[in-house]
Amino acid sequence: MRRIALLLFSLCLAIPAMAADPAKLERKEVFGDVTVHYNAFNSSFLQPDAAAAAGLVRSKNQGVLNVAVLKASKPLPADVSGTVKDLTGRAKPLTFKQVTEQGAVYYIAQFPVDQQETFTFDLKVQAGGATNSFSFNQEVFPGE
Repeated sequence: MRRIALLLFSLCLAIPAMAADPAKLERKEVFGDVTVHYNAFNSSFLQPDAAAAAGLVRSKNQGVLNVAVLKASKPLPADVSGTVKDLTGRAKPLTFKQVTEQGAVYYIAQFPVDQQETFTFDLKVQAGGATNSFSFNQEVFPGE
């Protein structure tokens, strides 16, 4: 399970260079002393055992949204919810599940990726006694 956490965290930090909103290369939002890191990527980037251990469907047509919430560089439990919109404005709710590893907590949700597309993610994060909302765009590609 530790490999899953390291892989998801690495993807959260590394993939933005491949498919990020060019105006915002660092994929994080800061709300006072709470920092939310996030990234979307195709689930085919995951190793099969890592995807299975996290309960994710590994497919060229499935994306993953990974969210990590930190306070003072330590994981902070949160309630994460949101939607993903395609270019036509069709919104689909995201169902997040918590992945807890030694020293790490992640929130992951899957969404369909039928073609190369820029998605708009609208997220709400309840943590540290406050609720914060933000949106971001990210281009996601179907896998091989």
